[in-house]
Amino acid sequence: MPSRSAGISRYAGARSYPLDTPRVPGYRAVVTVAPNSTCRCRQRRVGVIAMRYPAKQHAMDWIDQHAARLSAFNEEIWRYAEPAWREYRSARAYVDLLRSEGFEVEQGSGEMPTAFVATWGDGGPVLGAYAEYDAVPGNSQQVVPYRAPREGLSPWAAGHTDPHSMLGTAALTGVLAAKAAMERYGIKGTLKFFGEPAEKVCGSKPVHAAKGYYDGFDAFIAYHPHATNTVAWETQCGSYWSAVFTFECLEPQTWIDKTLLPQPSSPHAVARCPGAIDALCLMYTMTKYTKEAMFPHTGTWTLNEFILVGGDATSDNLPPRLSQIQYSWRSPTLSIQQQIYNVLAQNARHAAAVTGCVVSVRWVTKTRVGLPNNALAALTYRNLEAVGAPTLSEEARAFGREIQRNLGITPMENPFDPACEQLVSPEEYEARLRRVLPDWQRNFTSDDYVEYTWHAPTVRLFTGRPRLQPHNPSYEYPAWAYNALGGLPAAVDPGMFVAGKTIAATLLDLLTQPDELARAKAEFVERTEGGIGGDKWVAPLLPRDFPPPVDLRWPEYVRTERGEEWWVPTPGPAGFGERL
Repeated sequence: MPSRSAGISRYAGARSYPLDTPRVPGYRAVVTVAPNSTCRCRQRRVGVIAMRYPAKQHAMDWIDQHAARLSAFNEEIWRYAEPAWREYRSARAYVDLLRSEGFEVEQGSGEMPTAFVATWGDGGPVLGAYAEYDAVPGNSQQVVPYRAPREGLSPWAAGHTDPHSMLGTAALTGVLAAKAAMERYGIKGTLKFFGEPAEKVCGSKPVHAAKGYYDGFDAFIAYHPHATNTVAWETQCGSYWSAVFTFECLEPQTWIDKTLLPQPSSPHAVARCPGAIDALCLMYTMTKYTKEAMFPHTGTWTLNEFILVGGDATSDNLPPRLSQIQYSWRSPTLSIQQQIYNVLAQNARHAAAVTGCVVSVRWVTKTRVGLPNNALAALTYRNLEAVGAPTLSEEARAFGREIQRNLGITPMENPFDPACEQLVSPEEYEARLRRVLPDWQRNFTSDDYVEYTWHAPTVRLFTGRPRLQPHNPSYEYPAWAYNALGGLPAAVDPGMFVAGKTIAATLLDLLTQPDELARAKAEFVERTEGGIGGDKWVAPLLPRDFPPPVDLRWPEYVRTERGEEWWVPTPGPAGFGERL
């Protein structure tokens, strides 16, 4: 079967192998077709998997046999709902499971307490995949078809939005299934599975990259739940940088000449400089004014802020001595990223000077932009085609209809966007992106998987997560609706297991078909003009000794005498107080 991607690019030469492919472990030709299939399309898909040699079929069967256990694991991670840098229970659950499956696990990799690296096998090829498991503050939700934050916690506690619980479990499924097939058929190679915390701030992958954890790999598979089922082609994610600016009021008493005061010797009568809160407010305001001039209005870029520390409680005549504000920005190019930072740094220096403070900057992250690999993308999509798009059950549809009913929308027979259950070729997906992007822009949005792309051929796989159909083009469903669906097995399991099977099949192809891996690696060398260290290769942007920002005041769950709480107070019966 020729590649459907043929002709799109000079890199699209990956092809399917006939049944007389050279004999490799676990890859002898078989011609059995699933006897219970009634749909010709489904019969063809199942038959392709079975005919593609038994190792893949073994992986598919393993996933089916362990689906209940893996679905329960996904629910566990979803319930933890731990935010960036604070995913303690989630990381422990992964580590315990992987060790029970025979993996050697390094906990706290890269000086990040909630990161890990799990290794199984020996020799080459060395293939990688990863889990993410951080949730998003302000998205607490139960698995019910109406707005309902988790009981006993602040409504501003964290919840899974994408959901990363599904992301990590899908990748875990694929790696474990590939391992089972490798054991059964004596396939050589090494699987490495990364635990990557803090993706919502693009946190861990730039750190792992800088500290050498991605060195020596042959290929990576990056997965993410999405609105449809496809793989990324030429247009990959852009760059994301983030930094924390700290204002300190070290000598507030030096603001004014003491001889001008009626009681210069009295500490309570001394005039003091504005202090750290004023510096933060000026920084915030100046940046809002200068945001329009940071870069011309072309392409897509964003800039957002978060106040980590707004001063400390103090007496009425003492200025706050400390404040911190985090800025995060993303754009298609590294040069735009640097320009935005230059303006931010200038604003910080001016704000500090006006308020009698000193200012420091601490980087949270710096990512590169994504590097495509069409050869690996074409291989992965062929496996996705063979597995087939996910199919949502009536249970999921009934839940979706209840969401619509509770929002005052007439329930639809199929409340979900049809794209959730359809395949989209990489070519078509690329064409859709290019219709809304300027010609010069080669990268869009941001995600820290881009770090993998500069160390080995990497594919970006998408499978459908359930998205509801709007009843009119301008309507946007509230976040809680998607958060609730993310915790419903009937809604997330189909896409999750399609991804797991696709990942397993692709890993096995890379382990057993040297020509496929060679094509992907040749493209990597060509695009970087020499591979690692080549003329167009981009090195990690963080230094090797970079201290991960795990000590900053990130949102988290805390334990008190009152039990587990979110860092923001939980409102009482009257809410947060009298409504104004």
